[in-house]
Amino acid sequence: MKLIRSMYDWVLHWAATPYALPALFFVSFVESSFFPIPPDVLLIAMTVAVPALWIRFSFFCSVASVLGGMFGYFIGYQFMDLIGTRIVEFYHLQAKFEKIGALYDEHQAWAVAAAGFTPLPYKIFTLAAGAFKINFPTFVLASAISRSARFFLVGFIIYKFGPPIKVLIEKYFNLFSIVFFILLVAGFYLLKFVI
Repeated sequence: MKLIRSMYDWVLHWAATPYALPALFFVSFVESSFFPIPPDVLLIAMTVAVPALWIRFSFFCSVASVLGGMFGYFIGYQFMDLIGTRIVEFYHLQAKFEKIGALYDEHQAWAVAAAGFTPLPYKIFTLAAGAFKINFPTFVLASAISRSARFFLVGFIIYKFGPPIKVLIEKYFNLFSIVFFILLVAGFYLLKFVI
């Protein structure tokens, strides 16, 4: 918990600096194709630090995430054997990858939207979208809607309840850390055992 607390304090410290927006953009981009940590953490810290800019932060987070999803799609489309397979293996989801393909055959946009908004690992869905060659405009549109809905919702909640949320996070940081990781694991569990 001390390490997580240190990371939280460090992120919160940098959230109000000129480097925060590029960092948010970068984390949002790479999380959509291979990075395990979601950008919500930085988005929350930045919005707590500067609540008036929540729309800007949410917008940058959404755009970068969709661009990262397009990059994930490209990896799946062109380099699945070389790179994509290793990413899927890293998350131990080889057995579920074909089932994701079946979901795309049946539901295309809905499957992307579900992964983009929920704790399901969006990166695996972006790779699968490319590997199974789903319609690219459909993929981009569903990603844009679901990722924007998620990040603007997070940004708005933090903006609306910012100071009390900050006090709450400070007071119950350990509990929030545990809940966050449970949600992250639950997303992978859903993908691994439900799909």
